Amino acid sequence: MRNFIFLTICLAIIFIYFPMSVQASRPLESVIIEVEGDPKEHKEYIEQYHPFVEVIATYEKLFNGLALKGSADKLARMESLTFIKAIHQVQTYKTQSQIIKSPNESLKNLVLPSDLNTTKYTGKGVKVGVIDTGIDYNHEDLQKNYQSGYDLVDLDKDPMETIPSEGIPTLHGSHVAGIIAANGNLKGVAPDAEIFAYRALGPGGAGTSVQVIAAMEQAVKDGVDVINLSLGNSVNGPDYPTSVAVNRAIELGIPVVIANGNSGPNNWTVGAPATAEKALSVGALTNPQLVPFLFEAISNKEIPLTEMIDSSPWNLEKSYPIVDGQLGTAQMYGKIAVFKRGDIPFYQMAKSSEENGAVAALIYNNKEEVFQGSIESREGAVTIPVAAISKQDGEWLMKQLEEKASYVETVYKETESTIAPFSSRGPVTINWNIKPDILAPGTNILSTVPGGYQALQGTSMAAPHVTGVIALIKEAHPDWTVEQIFNAIRTTAAPIAKEGKLVDPIEQGMGSIRPLDAINTPLIIHGAQLAFGQIEDYKESKTLEIEIENTTNETQTYTFDIPKKDKGLTWKLPQRFTVREHETKSLPIELQITTPQLDKGIHQGWLTLNQDNKSYMLPYLFINQSADNPKAMGFEFSLKPFSEETYQYNLYLTEQVERVEVDLYTPDSLLFNRNLLEVKELKVGMNTGEIRKDEIGKPGNYVAVITVILEDGDYESHEVPLTIE
Repeated sequence: MRNFIFLTICLAIIFIYFPMSVQASRPLESVIIEVEGDPKEHKEYIEQYHPFVEVIATYEKLFNGLALKGSADKLARMESLTFIKAIHQVQTYKTQSQIIKSPNESLKNLVLPSDLNTTKYTGKGVKVGVIDTGIDYNHEDLQKNYQSGYDLVDLDKDPMETIPSEGIPTLHGSHVAGIIAANGNLKGVAPDAEIFAYRALGPGGAGTSVQVIAAMEQAVKDGVDVINLSLGNSVNGPDYPTSVAVNRAIELGIPVVIANGNSGPNNWTVGAPATAEKALSVGALTNPQLVPFLFEAISNKEIPLTEMIDSSPWNLEKSYPIVDGQLGTAQMYGKIAVFKRGDIPFYQMAKSSEENGAVAALIYNNKEEVFQGSIESREGAVTIPVAAISKQDGEWLMKQLEEKASYVETVYKETESTIAPFSSRGPVTINWNIKPDILAPGTNILSTVPGGYQALQGTSMAAPHVTGVIALIKEAHPDWTVEQIFNAIRTTAAPIAKEGKLVDPIEQGMGSIRPLDAINTPLIIHGAQLAFGQIEDYKESKTLEIEIENTTNETQTYTFDIPKKDKGLTWKLPQRFTVREHETKSLPIELQITTPQLDKGIHQGWLTLNQDNKSYMLPYLFINQSADNPKAMGFEFSLKPFSEETYQYNLYLTEQVERVEVDLYTPDSLLFNRNLLEVKELKVGMNTGEIRKDEIGKPGNYVAVITVILEDGDYESHEVPLTIE
């Protein structure tokens, strides 16, 4: 059994307790640290002056760091070493659903990863690095393709998922690996690809940026051909440490595919490392599915349902009466119980309905917004279906009950494939790049987990679909560069339209991935995502270069559609041009902007390139003068590594500001408690500082309000929960 793990989030350090030997007087701990300067020199220094601390590994390709092991007291003596840098933000990933023991047990509305692969390729011989929560390498569908791996939490060669005896168990990495290369009862996108697993996230799916970067470095050393990162944070900036490491890995010739995040549907929600300029960032596409609605025949009323997390499927087949679940329990038998959202937990409402004979339960919102909710509980599963409905629909049902007995039946409608509401949107702050780059299936994805199979959703599920496709492309075109692979995928994507209009680029990037088209594409457009940046002058001209790579054995002719004349915008595009066989031609795309004639903020759209009877859509984006992007994010406050007397704060800024104030409020009453910080002389990007323990005040749980005062006197605020130990 792997050694017991204790994760100390406030220090962002992983401690591992090993059984004590006869000689040991204190348990050993393991930690990965980021350092300034040459890691090899620091290794020699530690080995000479701290002989009781073992240096397990050095990292220098993607970041500077050391992996150390020693007793707590020996590691604590290293606090004074000036070359130790701050350790970055802890991220947590958690997924929930019902485990399916067989992949054929329930296929209603489920997506099989193998459905995406319509090619003759299987990813044979391609090494895929999965950086995640580990992998159940004993799973019958994974053990054949699993080759090797490393555990960056325990610092050993056993990347098994966290099991219950070690903390909150995980399954995320096994699910991701199965989407890429399951090879058994269930098939992945690339079922013959080789899996190399790296456990960078421990119990409950928690880990640090340093461990993620160290895992990437280990994958590079192991010679993987592509890396999957189904993880991220909330910092929307291109220069976060994980984003920098991703760019470096790609520069070394290794494609890196990253989940775009699950914080949609608002703009500016894409987080690092999906913000990395060179990475292929993936948003989630919904699959067409039969969605249940309630129908009340007399009023011809349809009520959409949102099934609760951990609910049984809503599959009622006849008409049922409804009842107010809060009137009492005796009237529920054989009916659908309806509750108003309030102080009673969803699980208790659902369990009460089940125990009193209800066939299903509905919970309507107390606010004018859509919600999902969860009935997961350690007290046991609820076997009846439970769904959320809107405040308006719930109040309508209650009104019907006041007037007469009311019956509803369940009807089903097939939905169109579109962008998942939870999928994070761009653009990226500071450089204003378009993200995501591509879309892939991300809802109801069936894949492998410890003990069986499970259907999950998220951009975490979309990214490994693309990673699997890259394995197929690498098998088909082993000599292609990272740029050719990424841009073939972008060029051949199918743009998503809604009600006859293309969805905005910052929601879909280039569109839905098409593996067969990417492998057989007659051309590759390099630089197709046209990010013109921020326009501030009265009149400004911006020119970007794209490259047209003709992959065929014949000369090809291309034309651009001339965009409609818009006030304030003038385009200068190449007209008819030719590219010889296997030639790459560079072309200027010029945009002239008169800022007063346009609204401030994000402007985006599409250009059309034609070849014979085929059209290719190129998304463009620019910011006119200013935008509504968040100015500050990623606030962290914790004890400095190896210190008991000094706290460290981190704050990421997307533009120059006058100062930042952090005030603490009592969570229950939201009354002002005290000012924690006021900082000036800040820079764009990550800002780090220190504050003594005796200056922070009383420990406890607070709401921290971060107020950014801009240089023009305006300000913006946002709040985050904060615990001071």
